[in-house]
Amino acid sequence: MTHHTLALALGASLLAAALGGCGGAVPLTFDLAALPRSGRTGVSARSIVVAEPVGIQPFEADRIIVRESGGALSFLGGGQWADRLPRLIQTRIIQSLENSGRLKSVSRPGDKVVSEYQLISEIRAFDIAAGSGEAVVDISAKLIADGSGKVVAARIFTARIPVPKVDAGSAAVGLDAALARVLGEMVTWVNSGR
Repeated sequence: MTHHTLALALGASLLAAALGGCGGAVPLTFDLAALPRSGRTGVSARSIVVAEPVGIQPFEADRIIVRESGGALSFLGGGQWADRLPRLIQTRIIQSLENSGRLKSVSRPGDKVVSEYQLISEIRAFDIAAGSGEAVVDISAKLIADGSGKVVAARIFTARIPVPKVDAGSAAVGLDAALARVLGEMVTWVNSGR
């Protein structure tokens, strides 16, 4: 074994040992689902750019959040999202709008696609309310005319789904169901032109 090969093998084994000792069990990774394809036809001429939602700092991470009765936020151990929450929600909004089959195009900022409207949103809540035992999703959205910057429509979408217990699996299932409800209302709202 050459000195270079020995150094690489030693470095790889040290890295593996270091990673193995970083905090014990690896948390389960959960995804969020987009709405399924609707099978509708009758595409409008409208195209929309969907911006990444904004939110307070805890929502910028990939962690599942619990909101205590007093309002304190904490990360729920044992689970994480498949990506940063804002990017994951943006992707599911885009996919849900595409799956509705009603728009000419749906894209992200920077895709260099000319659009009539921009959909901007804010994550106001995406957590487990420990006091009520519910998964809570609260997203405000605005449709903005791309040329003028005028707000064409604005709405707040909220869903609350009971969860049987406050653990990573129950939280992920509840939050996914609450987001599905919000996405259904959001897609209908965007497609209605309001």
